Amino acid sequence: MHTIDQIYINGQFVTPHGEEMFDLINPTTGQIDGQVRLGDAADVQRAVAAAKAAFPAFSRSSLAERGAILQRLHDAVLARADDAAAALVEEYGGPVNTSVGRSRYTAQMFLDVKKVMDEHQFVKTMNKSKVVLEPVGVVGIITPWNSSAWFIANKVATAIAAGCTVVVKPSELSARQNQILTECFHAAQLPPGVVNIVNGRGDVVGAALSVHPDIQKISFTGSTPVGKSIARLGVDTMKRVTLELGGKSANIILDDADFEKAIPAAIQACFMNNGQACIAGSRLLVPENKLELVKQLAKAAVEAVKVGDPHHAEFSVGPLVNQKQFERVQKYIQIGLDEGAELLAGGVGKPAGLEAGYFVKPTAFINVSNDMTIARDEIFGPVLSIISYKTEEEAIQIANDTPYGLQAYISSTNLDRANRMAREIIAGRVHINGIHDDLIAPFGGFKQSGIGREFGPYGLDSYLEPKAILGVEAQYPR
Repeated sequence: MHTIDQIYINGQFVTPHGEEMFDLINPTTGQIDGQVRLGDAADVQRAVAAAKAAFPAFSRSSLAERGAILQRLHDAVLARADDAAAALVEEYGGPVNTSVGRSRYTAQMFLDVKKVMDEHQFVKTMNKSKVVLEPVGVVGIITPWNSSAWFIANKVATAIAAGCTVVVKPSELSARQNQILTECFHAAQLPPGVVNIVNGRGDVVGAALSVHPDIQKISFTGSTPVGKSIARLGVDTMKRVTLELGGKSANIILDDADFEKAIPAAIQACFMNNGQACIAGSRLLVPENKLELVKQLAKAAVEAVKVGDPHHAEFSVGPLVNQKQFERVQKYIQIGLDEGAELLAGGVGKPAGLEAGYFVKPTAFINVSNDMTIARDEIFGPVLSIISYKTEEEAIQIANDTPYGLQAYISSTNLDRANRMAREIIAGRVHINGIHDDLIAPFGGFKQSGIGREFGPYGLDSYLEPKAILGVEAQYPR
């Protein structure tokens, strides 16, 4: 049993004012694995006060000083990577074969951001004026449970590079991941008040951050409905917001693609992280004249997916995070059946022999129309909708016919053709022939997939405010 009963304020582990104890459930077994004590609005006040007090000195720190902090953070997080991977597996069912790499890459983020900071132009000349990029102020960071440490690391690293201080509200479902990362922050000997972490509910701690007058910016990753709520709460204090929200990504297989490779890759793109990923390619668009081939290949690929205890590397899909998420996915699978989609593989219920945890059957529907609920809503589970198209133009129209615009995928043996199509897709990122790794390129969404961008220089700029200084070349009369 794990008991987490402290939060982190002004460089110290302290007992929260909030008294609610939240049960931590192991999704593989469905049993209680620990408890976390949740903070409240009073804890937010303390944390924000600490961040506000630390901001003046930290905002004037040199790039060399911030770079040294980022290096120490990398070293501290890398030293605990195995512990963090174990927490990913046990806390939300992340498969061990991806959790280890993800935890190590969480450490690498600090060096990626350091490189961006070192190359960033914080002072520019524009026409006859000087433009200085200054830190926006105290930042509220709100993160989800699906690989929580990964999201926190990127946001905190970028805020530090900009010279901002932060208050982090991680998901209460990811308390063990958060505790390990907090211990890493402490080990890295950050100046007190630069990073503060308050466990708590979104409607309590998150809401308090969103309305606090001393928070200048909110950086949030999570669902679109919650992102809209944060934006509404923050408008009275004119908070800057970066919102990385939901997705319903299209994966377009063109008729000249290598289907033997593209279809299994498409299944992977949908089922990554047990389907609990905002970037999941959950709409697979295929040529109508290749539908029978797709049907055969997709059915075989889905049925080959091994579901089971995420501690074992042979399983690529583990359980969903909790009972609520399990019920949500079951509801959508049933809706797909009720609306007339053809079940290709999977279906409602748990896989045989996995009745204890929150496991679902990897599921694929074929002959889905883009107006069906399963093609419109973000399900956040291993459920794939296969939609056919007649022409390339129709594929683009279907791909863009969604309220979301976070990510898209294209498979083709003709790179010129794929690049032309990528220009027509309304999405923040488009991957051609695979899932590619680049955390320097901007990440974020069009439409209801968010506001702003993270990663690289675009992400760093979102924590900075430009100040124009005019008259730097002015000659004063004698």
